[in-house]
Amino acid sequence: MTTQVIVLNGGSSSGKSGIARCLQAVLLDPWLVVGVDTLIDAMPVSMQTSDAGIEFAADGGVSVGPEFRTLEAAWMTGVTAMAHAGARVIVDEVFLGGAASQQRWQKALGGLDVLWVGVRCESTVAAGREIARGNRVRGMAVSQADLVHRGVLYDLEVDTTHSESLECARTIAAQIR
Repeated sequence: MTTQVIVLNGGSSSGKSGIARCLQAVLLDPWLVVGVDTLIDAMPVSMQTSDAGIEFAADGGVSVGPEFRTLEAAWMTGVTAMAHAGARVIVDEVFLGGAASQQRWQKALGGLDVLWVGVRCESTVAAGREIARGNRVRGMAVSQADLVHRGVLYDLEVDTTHSESLECARTIAAQIR
C-alpha cells in the first residue's frame, strides 16, 4: 500500500510546519499540507475566545470546548475525504489530548495508509523559537513539549532540537512507500 497521509504531531514551535514545507520539496509527488492552525484560522474569531470553542490562556495553556470538537470532527472528515479522493496529505497537528487525540485521527483516517511521526524538540529550544516567532502565547511551547506525546504511538520520531527541518524531512521521506 502507498502512504496517503503523514501525520506530524508535536508541540508548538517544535518545527512541524518547517518539516512539512521541506517534505513538499523533497517528495516526488505533490502533497497538501493542512494543520490545526488552518482549522483555527477558518473558525470565527468569536470561537477563539469562547469556552465552547478554543481558548489560549496567558500562561500558554490551551483548552477546547464542544463546538471546537464538532468543527474539528467535520474538518477531520474533510481531510480524510481529500486523501480518499487521491490527494496525498501532510497533517500538522498538536495532540493536546495525547493518545485520545491520536485515536480521534485514527478513527477518521480508517482505511488509509498513514505514517505517524512524532516531532520532538527540547522545551527550552522550542521556547526560544516561540519568542522569535512573536505570534504565539508565551508558554505554549514548554507546556506542550511533552504533553502532546503522552501515550501516542509513532512509526517514526524526529527531533528538531539539533536537526534542521530538511534533515528531518529526508528521514521521513525515506519511510514513504
